[in-house]
Amino acid sequence: MTLQQLKYVIAIADNGSINLAARALFVSQPSLSGAVEKLEEELGVTIFLRTNRGISVTPEGSEFLGYARQVVSQCQLMEERYIEKKAGKKKFSVSMQHYTFAVKAFVETAKAFGMDEYELAVHETKTYEVIQHVHGFKSELGVLYINEFNRKVIEKLLRDNDLEFHELFPCHIYVYLWKNHPLAEKSAITMEELDEYPCIAFEQGMNNSFYLAEEVLSTYDYKRIIKVDDRATNLNLMVGLNGYTLCSGIICEELNGSEYRAVPLKSKEVMHIGYITRRNAVLSPLAKRYIEEMMKYKEMAR
Repeated sequence: MTLQQLKYVIAIADNGSINLAARALFVSQPSLSGAVEKLEEELGVTIFLRTNRGISVTPEGSEFLGYARQVVSQCQLMEERYIEKKAGKKKFSVSMQHYTFAVKAFVETAKAFGMDEYELAVHETKTYEVIQHVHGFKSELGVLYINEFNRKVIEKLLRDNDLEFHELFPCHIYVYLWKNHPLAEKSAITMEELDEYPCIAFEQGMNNSFYLAEEVLSTYDYKRIIKVDDRATNLNLMVGLNGYTLCSGIICEELNGSEYRAVPLKSKEVMHIGYITRRNAVLSPLAKRYIEEMMKYKEMAR
């Protein structure tokens, strides 16, 4: 296995075609195909499925590509640092469930490195994808929660993907709603009081398991529930329909504004919010700074 072969595989995946990749790499199509076939034979894996309609990446090929991108990226950084004598851009990517405080921590991390060159990425996404992004090297860190209900399932997923969970802080459950919601001024709210209002929950797509739900109490028999894909729609539905969602209670008014309230839910449930990494990973300076920024919200977790 050579670095050139890894670059070939990445180019084919990015272009979605061996012919297009060959043009981009200025090599012949037979030469490119032969190099990839030799790599697949050496590794004993099928990276691409080849049909009359073109190619597609196999599940084991997708995993291999994650590692290949990491290796090629590291080699490029070494070349820039030691051959081209460049300092290189600082790189960091994080995937997360929909937490405003995690986005705010990202903002502060970017500000801290504002005088340097950097390449950053933040992905607010589904629970299963947070895990897959870290496993596949798309993100260095993932942010999610574990509680007693989903712990066994999440921990098994992490073990299967060679990942580990690091707790940031525990917090109780809050009802997040619009400031003019009929229940917004209560000191605490019961699930029964919420029955007449729609619960806004984040869609989990193909992996729509109760254990992967972003909101706690996912097995509760909600009278009205609306699934959404993004935080902005969630907030709009809170205003338009007097909807609500269940959350950690950590509010960042700088990002979401002062139009919303977090009221304690009468429940003994506890969320353990943390971040996931590849097992025994050595974290980048940006990742370490990001974790420090998230830890600042520990005092706000109630």
